[in-house]
Order: sequence, then structure tokens, then C-alpha cells
Amino acid sequence: MTKIRKSFLTFIWVLASLLVVDAAHAERIKDLASIAGVRNNQLVGYGLVVGLDGSGDQTTQTPFTVQSIISMLSAMGVNLPPGQSLQLKNVAAVMVTANLPPFARAGQQIDITVSSIGNAKSLKGGTLILTPLKGADGQTYAMAQGNVVVVGAGASGAGSKVTVNHLSVGRITGGATVEREVATPLGQGEFVYLDMNTTDFGTAQLMVEAINKMTPGAATAADARQIRVRAPTDLDERVSFIGRIENVQVTPARTAAKVIVNSRTGSVVMNQSVMLDSCAVAHGNLSVSVSAENAVSQPGALSGGQTAAVANAQIEIKQEGGVLMNVKAGANLADIVKTLNALGANPQDLTAILQAMKSAGALRAELEII
Repeated sequence: MTKIRKSFLTFIWVLASLLVVDAAHAERIKDLASIAGVRNNQLVGYGLVVGLDGSGDQTTQTPFTVQSIISMLSAMGVNLPPGQSLQLKNVAAVMVTANLPPFARAGQQIDITVSSIGNAKSLKGGTLILTPLKGADGQTYAMAQGNVVVVGAGASGAGSKVTVNHLSVGRITGGATVEREVATPLGQGEFVYLDMNTTDFGTAQLMVEAINKMTPGAATAADARQIRVRAPTDLDERVSFIGRIENVQVTPARTAAKVIVNSRTGSVVMNQSVMLDSCAVAHGNLSVSVSAENAVSQPGALSGGQTAAVANAQIEIKQEGGVLMNVKAGANLADIVKTLNALGANPQDLTAILQAMKSAGALRAELEII
């Protein structure tokens, strides 16, 4: 067993040992659910970064950068002669994105991300000029401007290039100022709605019981995802009430047994609810080795033949001995990982073994392959 395989299986075993510890612990409602209607809104805008040290767009390949510069200069009263060809090296066209948080007020500042959309080599040292940020409705909600901060470095010369981190994306802390507010209603009428992060009937019922202990009869479950809570109609009292609700402690119901397998990376994650029926697992590796040796066939003297290249292929198939392991009924996550560890299974083997267990009806869990 290689060191990489041993390290991976050791990590899985440690992770499983941590997960088998009793997970019954209380969490705040604010960690399990969110207030309906209280959400972020995505903003996007198109702008220009100027002041680059020769690392901007190659304007012959990015004509939209030239068009943007001409439009910007025209808006500032600078008119270029028709057919003027601009060779710009210090300008880059970018997309600016931001999240407008709930309850953001006009004049407040939010962080923005600046991403090159042309072929600029780096945005390091550039300055984003005034850029409107719009929402999905086409309305402008913020204006962005500022010095772009790029965490990285790069150098090139004599055909060699070294880059540390990503140079075509930067960030401006507090780079946009909110200009338009988005109304965020706290519930409808006399009710406030809590949207759970995951769908679970058991947790929904436990959440209702916890809220009703604080305010009898206030909460009811609309379904396995949403809780309806009767709240004061006065806005000040409603904010205070929601603050108390968010800090109520709830012990979530035990989640459904589930196994997630990433078929591309070989990652396998199982929660502690995974159980097994009695079964036997055999594991063996089939390896196929193909080797080719090139040789030259030299004809005899005066034979009239021609020299020719010949490839001699050798194919070898090796079947390693499988080991039969018994898994007891009711085995928990630690037992599963320990058994697969004893079989010497690598991540790819785990995927095949778990699929076979599920097909045989021995794996008492939902198997999801992503």
C-alpha cells in the first residue's frame, strides 16, 4: 500500500472517528433557517480599469475596449477624429460584481469584485473608473470606483513565465456606494416565515416546539421547509421578537442516512446514520500491463529483402488475491470505514464497493454519485 493511500485512509478513519461522536447538540434557529424575504441581491456592471503598467487589453483583439474608451471620452467632451486607431496598453475591460445585502441604505458601501473579460495580463495597480452596478430589473443600485487590489505577482522574460495566484481578478473593499434601496419586508401581515436550510419534517416539528415554549401557540409548520410564526405588528417590536426567535436553541433531528460519492475525484463522504446489514465483501485488483519493444529486422545478405522496424508487444494480466471480509449487521460509519480500510481500498475502489453494497441491499443509505 502506497504512502498516499495510507494517508488517505488514515484521514478517512480519523474523520469517521470524529463523526461517530454523538451529534445531538443544540443549534440556534438563525443557523438552521432564514427569514423569508431577507436576502442578498446580485449586482453587475461593465467598466474599465485604467492605469495598468502595460498589462492591459490588446486592443486589436478586444475592440469593445476601444469602443468603451471612445464612448467614455465622448461623454467627457473629448471627441476623437473618425477612424482613429487607438493602441492602448494600460486599459482593461472588466465586469464588476457585488452582493447588495438586505436592508442596505443609500450611502452605505459594499465590497466589489473586478474581473477581466479581455486578454489583459494583470489588473495589478489599476484603478476602476466610475461604473454603475445594476440589478436583474435593469435599475442602477450602486456606483463603483476605486483602486483594484490584486493578491498575486507575475513575471515573464526570455519565453519563461511565473505567476503567483490569479492576476486577472481583483477586489475593492468598500468600492461601491449604494444609491438605491431595496425594500425588504419582514413577513406578511401578522406572520413571519422561517425558511429552513434543509427539508426535514422532524427538525421542523422540533423548531415549532422550541418557539412555542418561548411564545405559546405562535408557531406552526407550513410544511417540512417553512415555519409560520405569529409576530407583533409593530415594526420595532417585530424586530426585537425576531431577534429572540433567532437565538432559540433547537436540537435538529437526526439526518437521513446518505453517502456522497464524487466519481471524478474519488471522494466518499458518509454521515453517521449510515448502517449496514450483514454482508461479505471481497476486494481484488485486476492489473493489465502492456509493453512494447521496438526492434529492427535485418534481412540476410543477397536475400533481396528490406530492413523493417518490428514492434514486439507483451501483454501481462495480473489478478491480485481478493480478501473476503464479513461486515456485521448494524455496523456504523466507523465500522464501514475500518472494514474498507482493512481491504486496502483506494477512493476509486470505495465507489465500486459502495455501489455493490447498495445493489445487494446491504447498504442502508441513499447513495448519491456526483
